[in-house]
Amino acid sequence: MRNFLVSYDLANPNRNKHVLATAIMSLGHAWARPLEQTWYIRAELKGTDVEARLAGLLDTDDGLIVQEIEDEGRLTNTSLRWFRQRRTAFDIEDATNVVAFPALPPRAQSEQTELPLAS
Repeated sequence: MRNFLVSYDLANPNRNKHVLATAIMSLGHAWARPLEQTWYIRAELKGTDVEARLAGLLDTDDGLIVQEIEDEGRLTNTSLRWFRQRRTAFDIEDATNVVAFPALPPRAQSEQTELPLAS
């Protein structure tokens, strides 16, 4: 299983923002969206496959970054919560798409937190 950072910049966000978000959520086993246009994806794909599946949804003046990442990252003023790939209600055994994550102790707002990106 690989972890990817996916970030995009849409020149016209109202045009295909939700289509792109749906495509990102369907790419792999799990996803997280710590910032508006920044996603983490856990998938059994290559980076070129992730890019190929998303590039067709972009206009010529949109930007996309797909980067395979290591197991840890630094987040400031945000948190990371993994969710399973969206599935129909008939496919869900435990009736939830939330993946458990460790609870973090309270911290100062400006303090950076290092979180594991792989489970």
